[in-house]
Amino acid sequence: MTAAVTTTALLALAGCGGSDGSAAEAKAPASLKVAGVTVKKDAKLHAALPDAVKKSGTVRVATDVPYAPFEMFVTEGEKELTGLDYDLGQAIGARLGVKFAFTPQKFDGIVPAIQAGKFDVAMSAMTDNKERQAVVDFVDYSVSGSGIMVVKGNPEKITTLDDLCGKKVAVQAATNQLDLLKEHQKACRKAGAGEIGIQTFPKDSDAQLALRADKVIAQVLTNPAAGWTAKTADGGNAFEVVDDPAASGGYNASPNGIAVSKKLPELTDAIQKALQSLIDDGTAIKIFEKYGVASIAVEEATRNAAVD
Repeated sequence: MTAAVTTTALLALAGCGGSDGSAAEAKAPASLKVAGVTVKKDAKLHAALPDAVKKSGTVRVATDVPYAPFEMFVTEGEKELTGLDYDLGQAIGARLGVKFAFTPQKFDGIVPAIQAGKFDVAMSAMTDNKERQAVVDFVDYSVSGSGIMVVKGNPEKITTLDDLCGKKVAVQAATNQLDLLKEHQKACRKAGAGEIGIQTFPKDSDAQLALRADKVIAQVLTNPAAGWTAKTADGGNAFEVVDDPAASGGYNASPNGIAVSKKLPELTDAIQKALQSLIDDGTAIKIFEKYGVASIAVEEATRNAAVD
């Protein structure tokens, strides 16, 4: 898409060897206002960044857009971004004294792109798990599970994952939610209710279109994304979130993290310390509150928190 090409071109220029330290400093303001809070640069954290990042003044960030409330376009069809991950990235960048430059990338291509050196980090509501930890490091900033979203009124009377057995369900490809549905197939077979008809889509927005068009009876996505979408789509009249009392925080609640290239351990350290400083001074919770998801915020910026 045009926005991605333009941004990538700018990043390529920013990474050229001709830039010097003074030019990099000029790219990042001494402070930045995010979610109503002014975030100031920490000189010690900036000094701890990898030399390449200090020289370019830029951290290259991959993100899959849209996936509300984590990443969204301010205006559909234009390149300006917003969302929880974007705002948190800008705050971390401001604290580190560098720019966090976001570029749209399909979700299933994000980790390979980091491995290939095209990006330094990813901020895309990515679940921290052992499989991904083998190729990237995580700085965890939230904990959330998966939710079930249905059309307003819940005509199929879906109340739990078991009610999805034998029915068509939408989910984004290469996500923790797809793994959840695959794992639940055993329970469906055991109950004799038929397997879930899993319909995968490259983007979360495509899955929502399938739900709107009655091609599926439900969509499984992160609980925060489900809540945000149900609250905002068509003024709250398009969807609703299934309330399963046995999984109030979502199914298989797990940490979400900022994925960082294993080739940049100093960047991982700096991001972790910057995030913790934003948690400690109250900036982080202000960002979470802005998007109505304060309940998923963490009090400690852990690293590689997933244990299974």
